[in-house]
Amino acid sequence: MSLRRTALFESHRELGGRMVEFGGFEMPLQYSSIKKEHRAVREAAGLFDVSHMGQIHLTGPGAVESAERLLSCRVADLKQQGVRYGVLCNESGGVVDDVTLYRVAEDVLFLCVNASNIEKDLDWVRRHVVDATEVYDASVETGLLALQGPRRSRILAEVAERGVADIGRFSFAPCLLDGVEALASRTGYTGSDGFEVYLGAGDLKRVFGMLLDAGRDQGLEPCGLGARDTLRLEAALPLYGHELDETTSPLEAGLERFVKRDVGGFIGAEAIEERAARGPLRQLVGFEMSGRGIARADYAVHFEGAAVGRVTSGGPSPTLGTHIGLAYVPPACAAPGTRLEIEVRGRPVEARVVETPFVRARAATAPRKAAPPKSAAKKKPASRNEKS
Repeated sequence: MSLRRTALFESHRELGGRMVEFGGFEMPLQYSSIKKEHRAVREAAGLFDVSHMGQIHLTGPGAVESAERLLSCRVADLKQQGVRYGVLCNESGGVVDDVTLYRVAEDVLFLCVNASNIEKDLDWVRRHVVDATEVYDASVETGLLALQGPRRSRILAEVAERGVADIGRFSFAPCLLDGVEALASRTGYTGSDGFEVYLGAGDLKRVFGMLLDAGRDQGLEPCGLGARDTLRLEAALPLYGHELDETTSPLEAGLERFVKRDVGGFIGAEAIEERAARGPLRQLVGFEMSGRGIARADYAVHFEGAAVGRVTSGGPSPTLGTHIGLAYVPPACAAPGTRLEIEVRGRPVEARVVETPFVRARAATAPRKAAPPKSAAKKKPASRNEKS
């Protein structure tokens, strides 16, 4: 099967991007180095092509009711030009996908969905919307750029004619970027503050170039999937297919605050409550490697000599100068400070449970060594689009 490409494919190659397969697309893994691109986002700014993500629009008198039925988060009280994170659940309480919801107008909303799940999500949405709801897949015609990092505002302001100065977190607004109509959303997937810019795919190359030019003196770097992954891991943001899948309850994944448990009414709500009443069998935790070794997805996790779980994501933290990861373990093994062992290439390597997120944006302005974790109450992982 041939891989799909975004409108920036040739731009990536011209910039020296190392192209890899991701979610059915041919995307840049890195341009210079993952560490350099990662640090640019933490200290200055990074620009990502995320046009592989999908956009599913819901319009009509039934749009809000449909979204309430489909999503774990509240919809009706979301203000226009507001953004909210939530999950699509199946009847057994597992996660079909994690998404961001945008309210464009009273009866106009759209979901930003993961690239590998576009077709699956579209089919799921079409099968479960209520009457008087039109469903439209705008994925192919929509381009999406992520401008992330502490200097994102001054860079975007260089090319914006209007509409970006007062955008609050988890809000969006229409804007003009040198005559190009776009939506600028104060969201991201890096743990640093930033914007995600929606625009027509035909304008993608022009705006991408404008932003790179505007950020040249600000330390802006084009960034690939490698940096995106290390950044989201430091922020403990779940990745579908790793921390989330169709067997995983959002409560297990630490996403309870994005589940309207008090009102229910969405697909999977009853199953989630039944699973919660039985008690969780596992819980997502963050860990830091104490011994020499890098944890990777699917490595076994041991506690007192017994296998108790598996790693979902792992790798180096350029900001902390150590190796970190996320894993599912029994609740009895989830307290910060708990000593675990990760099986790395057949040998046990010591690790310890730590609080998440591993890195907060305000403390991520320069590389530093990790401090020993403080003894405190357990914190839940952040959401996909929640920035520290």
